[in-house]
Amino acid sequence: MEYRDKAIIVGVSTSNIDIFDSMEELLNLATACHIEVVGSLTQKLNRINVSHYIGTGKVSELKSLVKTNEADAVIFDDELTPTQIRNLEGKLDCRVLDRTVLILDIFDRRAKTREAQLQVEIARLQYMLPRLVGSNDSLGRQVGGSGVYNKGSGEKKIELDRRGVRQKIKTIEKELADLAAKRRTQRKQRKRGATPTVALVGYTNAGKSTVMNTILSRFNPQMKSVFEKDMLFATLETTVRSIKFPDNKAILLTDTVGFISKLPHHLVKAFRSTLEEVIEADLLIHVVDRSNPDYLNHIKVTEETIKDLGADEIPTLLLFNKIDLMDELERSENIYASAKNGDGIDDLILRIKEEVFKNYVHCEMLIPYDKGEVLSHLMDNAKVTSTSYENEGTLIKLECKDSDYSKYKEYVV
Repeated sequence: MEYRDKAIIVGVSTSNIDIFDSMEELLNLATACHIEVVGSLTQKLNRINVSHYIGTGKVSELKSLVKTNEADAVIFDDELTPTQIRNLEGKLDCRVLDRTVLILDIFDRRAKTREAQLQVEIARLQYMLPRLVGSNDSLGRQVGGSGVYNKGSGEKKIELDRRGVRQKIKTIEKELADLAAKRRTQRKQRKRGATPTVALVGYTNAGKSTVMNTILSRFNPQMKSVFEKDMLFATLETTVRSIKFPDNKAILLTDTVGFISKLPHHLVKAFRSTLEEVIEADLLIHVVDRSNPDYLNHIKVTEETIKDLGADEIPTLLLFNKIDLMDELERSENIYASAKNGDGIDDLILRIKEEVFKNYVHCEMLIPYDKGEVLSHLMDNAKVTSTSYENEGTLIKLECKDSDYSKYKEYVV
């Protein structure tokens, strides 16, 4: 990877919890933004310093660290206030960035669809709005610096006054509302078909897209795969694919944006409409990168996000992924897989079927010979276990969706 800048990363612990994992994640965020991390500094405080985030003594230590390592920027592990940015840049004489800016930058580059791009843009504007007060020069360095790729949008936004930004936010919100309405209509149409929806959720880079593509390749190889790569936030928009199993049972499988700790509240709100797919699901598959040392915290962050969305009552299966990267593993009643190698996927499919098809109806139907379209529909969409030809019509034993049972109840014998 070609790095554009060098940076020092800084974090503060305000509890007994070790911030090593959070700092490691900040390093990965910086790397994803093509920034080389050449040093780090942490401090334990009872509370964040209002004026400088860290103590004034640590600011002097940080300044020496910047000079020694010839760093171009300092990146903090929390969202900074405009005052903190201004004060720190005055003391350190270099650019000051925060975790939010890095995440916005990554989202900006990953967004492909119109909806995802609008979600990122509105989050960026909401982040910038309170920062239009004070030093425009400071704001330019924070949002539009050369070390963070964002198509130069930082400098352009400085020219906007607060009223202009608010108006642009309203305009984007209206377009997003229209897109969200279309998404809701699509969901209603899918619900009318009574096909169960299964949503893949989990921490960023847990392997959700790989799980989806492995299932697709096994049961629906002609369907277009979803983008997957070993990087943070490879997926930023919801993708839905239809999966039809050999027994004619089908599900709609949804891939969603990954979660992360300390996700900027602007982005939580902005991506809520995208995550509505989670709220509407019949089953959640919580994908966990079991090889990550911080996997327990990743589970906690995902569960908290699901609860915030109001989806914590939805049945959930826990899938421990990437077990191929581990030497030894104590297994419990959860599902274990290596989506990359296809190991454990059969077990996952079995558990999905047990959950979403438990309300399927077992019955017999006698279909008159002049109702060929009914027989054809059931042969294509139900699990038919036996067929016999009687004087009155075709007698079939089958397992079908409740909606089909209700629709063709007159033929039940």
